[in-house]
Amino acid sequence: MAVRTSLHALWQAAAVSAFLLPVVAAGTASGAFAASSVPLFDRLEALSAAYPGAVASIEPDAVVMAGGSRIAIDDGRAKDHEAKLADADLEDMLSQIYPIGACDTGRPPPRNFDPGRIRDDAFFRALYGAAKPAAASRLVTVDWFGAKLPFSRVGGADEALRAVEKELSADAALKKYLVPSAGTFNWRVVAGTSRLSAHSFGAAIDLNTKFADYWLWSGGKPGNVPHYSNKFPKAIVTAFERHGFVWGGKWYHYDTMHFEYRPELIAIGRLAEARGCPPE
Repeated sequence: MAVRTSLHALWQAAAVSAFLLPVVAAGTASGAFAASSVPLFDRLEALSAAYPGAVASIEPDAVVMAGGSRIAIDDGRAKDHEAKLADADLEDMLSQIYPIGACDTGRPPPRNFDPGRIRDDAFFRALYGAAKPAAASRLVTVDWFGAKLPFSRVGGADEALRAVEKELSADAALKKYLVPSAGTFNWRVVAGTSRLSAHSFGAAIDLNTKFADYWLWSGGKPGNVPHYSNKFPKAIVTAFERHGFVWGGKWYHYDTMHFEYRPELIAIGRLAEARGCPPE
């Protein structure tokens, strides 16, 4: 504990001089849930712990991956929500806290609140594979209610998905929402953008489109999205979250069939819950 505390103090001192202060809400809807008792260093530690062996160290200006690549924590640029989506650094990626447990009010998310949708492409490529062949080489087969789905083994993502399937199989009434799956691994960009989807890395699963709501299908525009009526039972969401997945139904730009393996965001959300939940 003393070593950890010393490292934290040293990092904070260096971070202040390098403008890496803990995230503070900007007073806009997109900053909602950003200010909390979970400072940036704790978020970075959660990121490191979520993917054992993938992160070698946390330095004042970068996260150093086990393979040697350095991922900038903060590029020093002020960004609006669209700019964060287009070119996120690690601070941007971790700037919104995924609401879980007591912190999940069940109310519609505020404008541009998309925890998990903001992804640092350099980090994802370093973690899962920089190109399609590398990402594909990390895939294994997961049984999903009789189907064989490709999913990444990185960080135990495959085991997490197996655990979800096992838990949800106990309730036969849920199966109609879960199959057929609309897909897992697919090296592609997010619709209407040049950003790689989490599906490109085999770290996301889409459920039955029959019950899905997607902001673009509803005629939404970036930053101007109509509310939706969720059709997926809470038991499904809870099971996925229990095993490290975030749900696209908690995004302002919603994608209710989408579940993405992001154990760092679940861990940060639990930290926030334990510390009283972030202010809205």
